[in-house]
Amino acid sequence: MLKAGIVGLPNVGKSTLFNAITKSAALAANYPFATIDPNVGVVTLKDKRLDVLASMYKSGKIVPTTVEFTDIAGLVKGASKGEGLGNQFLSHIREVDTICQVVRLFKDENIIHVEGSVDPLRDIDIIQLELNIADYDTVVKRIPRIEKKAKTGGNSDEKAEYEVLVKIKDALEENTPIRLMGLSEEEESIIKGYNFLSSKAMVYIANVSETEILTLDSNPVYQKLLEKGLSEDADVVAISAQIEAELAQLSDEDRSLFMEELGLEESGLDQLIRTTYHRLGLETYFTAGPMEARAWTFKKGMTAPQCAGIIHTDFERGFIRAETVAYDDLVKYGSYLGAKEAGRVRQEGKEYLVKDGDVMLFKFNV
Repeated sequence: MLKAGIVGLPNVGKSTLFNAITKSAALAANYPFATIDPNVGVVTLKDKRLDVLASMYKSGKIVPTTVEFTDIAGLVKGASKGEGLGNQFLSHIREVDTICQVVRLFKDENIIHVEGSVDPLRDIDIIQLELNIADYDTVVKRIPRIEKKAKTGGNSDEKAEYEVLVKIKDALEENTPIRLMGLSEEEESIIKGYNFLSSKAMVYIANVSETEILTLDSNPVYQKLLEKGLSEDADVVAISAQIEAELAQLSDEDRSLFMEELGLEESGLDQLIRTTYHRLGLETYFTAGPMEARAWTFKKGMTAPQCAGIIHTDFERGFIRAETVAYDDLVKYGSYLGAKEAGRVRQEGKEYLVKDGDVMLFKFNV
């Protein structure tokens, strides 16, 4: 399951957005630290292909893939040093795959801004500094513990770890997040267990007003945010948390009508999830039959046995082959049988790299 953490300063719309994401009742209030405990909500990833497969296979159940969102208390300057409610909340997002940072673009005199004015680039710098400091504290505590062994030619793993930690320490002292350091795959593997906050993929969520959502091209503040995202290889998604909150209360039919009235082709939340998937290199394969049609999330570049292991470790351990057909071929030929008669059903082995939209049946023997 993809895990995303929602961060931001107080009163930027985090909890309103979280409520919309999960249709839950996380407390949204006009004062800092309204979210005292970490809120965790699970939302399904909409995929029309799954509905088509369920109809084709006459599946009794549809099981979409899901995304887990963790919403933590609003951070303030000095959070990593204990200001506000402190860095206890930063620990709640160490396990996430990506950080979604909500930045406020909307203006509302009735909702105070903890920094006194609306300035998303300043807000981003404040949050990034706190993430960097939290990582820096971890690094400077670890380095002295392995320094002696590393320098006296002891354990080669500790020497490699020491070298990359010193490199990270130097970068963080320059306020450069780990994700922008250009670390090698080997270096990233060495530090993987640390779950550094500043190493995670970043998505900036621009929370705009209902009237601004359709005029982003002429919004100079949003354009500056886009430039910042490009400069540091981060995604930017514009959302009106208020609109999303309203959409969350509607039936699917009313939701479609409301979006049509607003001139929106896609909800901000759907765009956010899709963007996050793309950023992390995630794709979807399917299994389908009379019992259920199910979507499975995998990382691009995974082999058939690895994808089988997502379902169950026994599937990977005893993998024989994967009967595979592309979703587009199923639709083109109208059925599995039609695709098979057209020679579009393939028997793939252990080296096969699974593609987005593959419909698979794994054969295994344990």
